[in-house]
Amino acid sequence: MYPTAKRKLDLRRQSIYLLPNSFTLAALFSGFYAIVQAMNHRFEYSAVAIFVAMVLDGMDGRVARMTHTQSAFGAEFDSLSDMVSFGVAPALVAYEWMLLGFGKLGWIVAFIYCAAAALRLARFNTQLEVADKRFFQGMPSPTAAALVAGFVWVSLEMEWSGPALRWSALAITAFAGLTMVSNIRYYSFKELNVRKTVPFFVLLPILFVLVAIAASPPVALFALFVLYGLSGYAHAAWSYFRPAQKA
Repeated sequence: MYPTAKRKLDLRRQSIYLLPNSFTLAALFSGFYAIVQAMNHRFEYSAVAIFVAMVLDGMDGRVARMTHTQSAFGAEFDSLSDMVSFGVAPALVAYEWMLLGFGKLGWIVAFIYCAAAALRLARFNTQLEVADKRFFQGMPSPTAAALVAGFVWVSLEMEWSGPALRWSALAITAFAGLTMVSNIRYYSFKELNVRKTVPFFVLLPILFVLVAIAASPPVALFALFVLYGLSGYAHAAWSYFRPAQKA
């Protein structure tokens, strides 16, 4: 009986949970699809695929916690998937879309973004047990990807063009990459309790956001992530300039 039980235990250790890892695999596919579409110059499809990867990435962890199927394999798989979907894919999409025209400067900025995403994920994984759960240190990689992909999507939707667009793409890619490895803190929303009662008027901002997204998804989503991207700097400025509290 003992050898049989041991074999069953070893088999269980080698197995994986299907449901949460399926979401992670789908997110990885979305990132890969974004790269393929960028190579085919279908940049709108690339941008949408990155946003789809964000949704799937947000679901895999929650599904794992809800079904009690968290595992070390799932955590590592999720991190590798994030590197493709939110590190490599946005960098290549931005490069193929606009940064290619800058020559050496373009691929350097794209690489800075890609390397920053890798460093951001590595730092997050190593500080997972000691970090303040209320805040992220540096911009989260999905948010950085949303800034780059959102700018691509809204530019195509609004039919923007000209030299200013190229320089804006360069600046946004560099900003997103460098902010990922900064010490700027961003609120994580992990302490937000959706089961807690809230005043009725709280539904109004949510309603306006949903209507804006329905009316123009690229504009609304890009504006939303720009505000979140700037919120970290606003919080840092407020913390620096606020008067010291009296003892």
